[in-house]
Amino acid sequence: MVAAIAVLLLGVPLGLVVTRLIDDEAAQQLRAQATLLLSQVEYASIEDRPIDPDELQRQYPARYVQIFIRDRPTVVVGAEPPPDRQMTEETQSESGVFVRITRDRAHVERNIRGWLMLIVALAGLALAVAVSLAVVQSRRLALPLLDLARIAERLGSGDARPSRHRYGIPELDRVAEVLDRSATRISELLSREREFATDASHQLRTPLTGLTMRLEEIVAAATQPAIVREEGEAAIVQAERLTKVIDELLAAARRQRHAQTEAIDLDEVLGQQITEWEPAFRRSRRELVLAGDRGLHAMVTKGGLSQVLATLLENSLEHGDGPVTITTGSSDRSIVIEVADCGPGIPEHLRTRVFERNVSGAGGTGLGLTLARALTASDGGRLELVRARPAVFALFLRPAVETARQRVVSGPA
Repeated sequence: MVAAIAVLLLGVPLGLVVTRLIDDEAAQQLRAQATLLLSQVEYASIEDRPIDPDELQRQYPARYVQIFIRDRPTVVVGAEPPPDRQMTEETQSESGVFVRITRDRAHVERNIRGWLMLIVALAGLALAVAVSLAVVQSRRLALPLLDLARIAERLGSGDARPSRHRYGIPELDRVAEVLDRSATRISELLSREREFATDASHQLRTPLTGLTMRLEEIVAAATQPAIVREEGEAAIVQAERLTKVIDELLAAARRQRHAQTEAIDLDEVLGQQITEWEPAFRRSRRELVLAGDRGLHAMVTKGGLSQVLATLLENSLEHGDGPVTITTGSSDRSIVIEVADCGPGIPEHLRTRVFERNVSGAGGTGLGLTLARALTASDGGRLELVRARPAVFALFLRPAVETARQRVVSGPA
């Protein structure tokens, strides 16, 4: 429509101008012929020569010529056009010679129609080119928009894969970039939710196992009130620990655990873990030993450290052999807790990948050590494998005395 309006705004004035120019040119040509004819007639009169109609017919074809000379007969050359199509020019001299020359306007109109048809053809060509360009441009704009609509619909249905499509149009490319960033964020959120569900199921298994063992002890000691009371209190502790595990997992999911660290008495946490795991080791005819320095304090979260130690002890119980030794020590920069057993250890090909998610060499879930390292890192510490055979894991924690001059900014690995 814009192209049609532009063509009309240009084509109509151009047609009028061309019509006027052709008309004026025809009139000017007829006027020049009349002037030339008058000079020829006067020259013939001066020389007293007769006017030859045949000569005039050859000189002025398709013209109707009338010559009036005083005291001489009128000379007429050519056929007179119809009255409604006549173009006439007249001129006369002081000697009494009068010349009238007439032409058929149909020839001029035919010329005008030819030029107008050329203008119309050019206008049609311009419209065709404009329509073609409009179709190409509209497809160039419409197809990316349809593609973006499909991508948005796919995001809404839960398929959060970035498309990486770019279309060469800055505005549409910005929209595509925003959708890709949104897809990445949605994918991260979904992945975090899945990881949280997996981590929660894994981490809750250990306290539930401990709670089950305590309940079994209660059932086995039903005739001994003192043991029933002791085991019941231990079961309550396990239930409270289960609640703390849930709180820890939720805090880790929100990436806020590093703000909850405080000075913790390691003897209290280690004693609690030995109390919880000693029955399981006793049933397996294995020994759980606590060695090293006492009275150490570290900057950790109590629940996080408990989960890490529980994971290491559970791995030693399931995959290790012989006595399990928990050794504590300290240096100027860190407090170290080592958990070692006398089992076959970790295969060489898994030594560098033991902390990777879903990597397990003994039919496990491959999540325990990954979560343990993440929980340790969120407290500002490190969990490392210091020896593969037999396996020795070491926890490096921040001493409580460093809280005044250090601030933890790291999050879960």
